[in-house]
Amino acid sequence: MRRNTRLQSRIDSFFGMMDYRMLMPILLITLMGLVILNEVLSSGYGVATFEYPMNFYKQIGAAFLGIMIAFLICLFDSPTLRLFGMIVFGVSVLLLVYIKVDGYSLRAVTGADSWMQIPVIGSYQPSELAKLGIIMVSAYIFAAMREGKMAYLNGSIGVGATFLIPLLLILMEPDFGTGMVIVFVFIAMLFIWGIKWRYIWIGLAAVVVTVPLLWIYVFSAYQQNRILTYLFPGHDKTASYHIGQSLAAISSGGLTGVPDSSRVLVPVKESDFIYTALSENMGLIGTSALIILIVFFVVRSFRVALEVYRYGNLAEAYILVGALAFFSAHFIENLGMCVGLLPITGIPLPFFSLGGSSMVTSYVTLGVMLNISMNHKLLISETKQT
Repeated sequence: MRRNTRLQSRIDSFFGMMDYRMLMPILLITLMGLVILNEVLSSGYGVATFEYPMNFYKQIGAAFLGIMIAFLICLFDSPTLRLFGMIVFGVSVLLLVYIKVDGYSLRAVTGADSWMQIPVIGSYQPSELAKLGIIMVSAYIFAAMREGKMAYLNGSIGVGATFLIPLLLILMEPDFGTGMVIVFVFIAMLFIWGIKWRYIWIGLAAVVVTVPLLWIYVFSAYQQNRILTYLFPGHDKTASYHIGQSLAAISSGGLTGVPDSSRVLVPVKESDFIYTALSENMGLIGTSALIILIVFFVVRSFRVALEVYRYGNLAEAYILVGALAFFSAHFIENLGMCVGLLPITGIPLPFFSLGGSSMVTSYVTLGVMLNISMNHKLLISETKQT
């Protein structure tokens, strides 16, 4: 009875408790992305099951589906949110195993066997869902250790298994870009949880020792060329062509964009390099607006995480930090590689690039963040009333 009353209370106060300072920047980024994506797809870019305009309609459908799921997640109470995280993690691991044996592969197109085929919906990338599952499950383990509810040894094993199992499956695809995002999320969550500096130095030493081994035994020739081209421009003509065209497109945008006849041919402009299309269509004004919206979202999310942490809800605070690290890694890597500051990887721009699985999963993650913000507001409201 009390559970039903709390649910009705959440529904009645849904719009009043919604964190619009977190939601609105993302909605504006999505709208901006759809406008730019329509221009890119109508120009003939994109590899999809259906040609334009069907591929654009599917992107709109993915955005609406993601928004509806995000709003639904906002109605979860804390125990339901925890159960949701466990389900997401379990399903994502099963799907990562399934794509190894399903007989469907886009390796010839994407360079990795990272996709599965779903009837009606089309292709889906389980690694997108795995990121959220890892964040949520590990956050509760981190919180249990910090609160003394779980021994450090057991917790460390749990956190290690939570990160390593999906990470190894993803690296086997191979999807090095997504793997690095997961590693970044782990480092961010571990740092916020609290780790002694001597362990940080030990970790850095381990990285120095591990990098040569990764270079020899893990990185493919394609990945090695990408890194070498970043360090030594011109090393690989194909990779150099990508970054050269990207820089040419961005610099051509001027203040307000350029006409269609002046557009630069950039590979994968609909996805990994969609930032170049934004510059061409909206110039410095458009790219600055995007960066401002991203910064506003990141700052707001960090403030909510800090408030939740100070109130003692450690698990939810760790989830916010992990989700924020996930989004930040994507934003930084995608924008950085487009302007030549970081190596080229297959990392999409969240809420902007073409890709239904990325769009839906990004909104599901946002829904979890909004849920935590609403839970925090409701908890404070109930505390004041009592």
